[in-house]
Amino acid sequence: IKKYINIRSQLLQKRYGVQDNISISSSSSRARSSSKASLAVDELSGSSKKKNDLTISENYAFTGVHHIFDQHSDEVSVVKFANNDRSKLCCASRDGTVSICDVTATPPRVSVILEGHTDAVTDCDWSASNELVVTCGLDGALCVWDVARRRRLREARDQLSAPLLCCAFQPANNNMVIAGNARGMVEVLNVSTGIYPRGGSSILGGKVQAIACESSGRMFWAANDKGVIVSYRTSGTGALSKLRRCCVGGAVTSLSWSPWLARHPALLVSAADNSLYLFRITDREGSLSLKKRFETVHRHHGVRSTFCPIMSFRRGVCVVSGGEDACVYFLDIEGHAGQPVVNKLQGHASAVLGVSFSYDESLLASSDVSGLVIIWRRG
Repeated sequence: IKKYINIRSQLLQKRYGVQDNISISSSSSRARSSSKASLAVDELSGSSKKKNDLTISENYAFTGVHHIFDQHSDEVSVVKFANNDRSKLCCASRDGTVSICDVTATPPRVSVILEGHTDAVTDCDWSASNELVVTCGLDGALCVWDVARRRRLREARDQLSAPLLCCAFQPANNNMVIAGNARGMVEVLNVSTGIYPRGGSSILGGKVQAIACESSGRMFWAANDKGVIVSYRTSGTGALSKLRRCCVGGAVTSLSWSPWLARHPALLVSAADNSLYLFRITDREGSLSLKKRFETVHRHHGVRSTFCPIMSFRRGVCVVSGGEDACVYFLDIEGHAGQPVVNKLQGHASAVLGVSFSYDESLLASSDVSGLVIIWRRG
């Protein structure tokens, strides 16, 4: 594995111009052999251009590899930076573990590996304060973790004893967690009591694979492997009301909500028909109107996408997506439809699944089917 990491590091160094000071370290906290490659990069130099004078491709020129994490033995399906904190990154893996990484430490390190799931971990989310992480897995367990104390606070089993495929904290009330299972159910759990509230479940059908909430928490969208997207309203007690329905041409593997896009909220949808859909949210019931569709390389895996967090001082609006061709894509969703790709990162050797920006856009994390997580630094 060390030889493999060394070769990969050298290739990344040649491609992205990072310094030739690569260190390999072993971890004794895992039963298997684990190594990490730390790629140091120069501090960002001052730009001669003002930010609003840069083109969108210059704004998203992630040309440096900051670090490579390889603590997981199977695919890392989800990576998520903490809210307003670029130092913490959560990684959920099919090896049944969840890792919390300190990305800005010198050198970057794995702070803790959370063990408790007995099967693949399929999703994760940070609470608003970053004190808690919720995870779900194919074992049907929904777990809430205290990050600082490195322990599990709550475990609840799925109501139908089905595998859980997605989960999210309710933004306005982190006592509530929304989850979706492999038998088509969307469900709300009160993590304080461990109880599923009355009226807090709804059948969507298929396998519920993605959830996205708007910031007030009163509305969210859930989507399944049949391409069906449904909006829901939640009450203060956790009861659900089904609102509007929309369909796309393939299994939905990712949903991402943005509060402002051309003065309208928007929903970004990754679907396994080689598509990235951009919908405008047209009313208070979450109705979706297709704005644009982009070609991607996405047929078989759980590829994810996300909006870039900063949308001001730009000559365009960018989203980032993984791809089954081992690339990370930056797409300008407000620019010319014929050439939406403004940047492409090539450092992975297998399908890229998870993507996540730090809140200030200084770092980008991407994960792949082999279990590698690459931290990219803006160049």
